[in-house]
Amino acid sequence: MLNYKPGDDVGPLEDWPFENPKSNYQIKEGDPKASGRIDAGGPGYMTRVGIWRCTKGVFTCIEQGDELMTILSGRCRLIDNSSGQVNELEVGDSLFVRDGSRVSWDIIEDVTKVFFGHKADGF
Repeated sequence: MLNYKPGDDVGPLEDWPFENPKSNYQIKEGDPKASGRIDAGGPGYMTRVGIWRCTKGVFTCIEQGDELMTILSGRCRLIDNSSGQVNELEVGDSLFVRDGSRVSWDIIEDVTKVFFGHKADGF
């Protein structure tokens, strides 16, 4: 059983560099650093559950998989580049993002999120 609550210590995370060519990361401002951990699923599976953390900065990417996320700490803006919809997220907020969406992350305060991802053809 995985049980995360806002403000909980999520334990150790590993560096997750912005290097996945499928995600087409583009750093726009600052020097954001990401880290994370997969707690269930992952490569070869259709689902994955884990923790992701990112420091302040702005970047764009293509989301890999449908994802439901909940913010555990920090604040950010997530902008859908197709529609222009801006979502302001802070502790306790959840958001669903579709596979293949080009989004901009504006990390205002270092963010930690828990996520559940699904990709029909596997991660």
